[in-house]
Amino acid sequence: MPELSTESIIRTLRRKSEYNTSRMDLPQMDVFLASPRGFCAGVDLAVDIVDLAIQQYGTPVYVKHQIVHNPKVVADVEAKGAITVEKVDEVPEGSVVVFSAHGSPPSDYSTANERNLKVLDATCPLVTRVHNEAKKYDREGKKIVLVGHVGHQEVIGTTGQADMTLIDERKDWVLPHWEEGTEVAVLTQTTLSVNDTAIAVDKIKKTHPDAVIRDDICYATTNRQAAANELAEMTELVLVIGAQNSSNCNRLKDVAQKKGVPAYLINGPEELDPSWIEGVEKIGITSGASTPEKQVNSVIEFLAPNNVFRVGPGEESTTFAIPRSLREMVGDGVRSSSKEELIPDEDN
Repeated sequence: MPELSTESIIRTLRRKSEYNTSRMDLPQMDVFLASPRGFCAGVDLAVDIVDLAIQQYGTPVYVKHQIVHNPKVVADVEAKGAITVEKVDEVPEGSVVVFSAHGSPPSDYSTANERNLKVLDATCPLVTRVHNEAKKYDREGKKIVLVGHVGHQEVIGTTGQADMTLIDERKDWVLPHWEEGTEVAVLTQTTLSVNDTAIAVDKIKKTHPDAVIRDDICYATTNRQAAANELAEMTELVLVIGAQNSSNCNRLKDVAQKKGVPAYLINGPEELDPSWIEGVEKIGITSGASTPEKQVNSVIEFLAPNNVFRVGPGEESTTFAIPRSLREMVGDGVRSSSKEELIPDEDN
């Protein structure tokens, strides 16, 4: 499906009778659109770093792990000349490599140095903050607990910074038996469920009431979950637009489902099951922090609703500058903007 401008969507909503829905007998409905949704500042930064690297060094530019967890974003950067790999030793010696937004363990930097790679670090600054906290508490001799999901790329990067105990709040867990008086610091993955993480932290505090608790869940995760919660209270169905391997997308789906509302995670209209929306008059739509707005627009145009109403506090203004350490490396290239295709705030 071609990329859609905001103007084309608004025209579609005003001329619904002209829209071709031959693939699906769509019901009359209204869409309630979460705001904020979509790309966060860290994702914008990471994608821009890949673009700037290609502008500066030409192709190919290698990317260690998916630059963000969205197959369409990955396909876009690969179409420009990026090559995604999972291990640093897959990158040819002397090449340019971008480390993904999720963060990387120190061993990846060591391997890159051994292979004489030019590394552009696209780690989200809020993830870097967690890494720095881990190293600080390790120097202070504290026992570190990380609340996070086993196997997630961000967790792999964080656990590489220092010795720590990983707690996956989705599973049964117990802390090691530490001596009385042991100082404990608790960190979290930045994309977890706000509510589930709070439950895990409360459990830790019962045995370690003096533990240092860091509030590491990022602003984008918190804001999108709050908007999804509001969506679920006023709709009959919630569609989360994004990738199956995106932690923050899955948490948005969980938020709606825990409200008792059916919720589905899809990449686009091609994954929409007609039975989901049969008889549904109010559909909520949101998207994760790694989902470009064009994916959201494609679903809305496919549904061709009577009206689109915004739900939530509104779009975020947070941006991250190119890190000072990278400015000379990426030169004077032009950064793109993911926000240009946002549907206007007013109701239509």
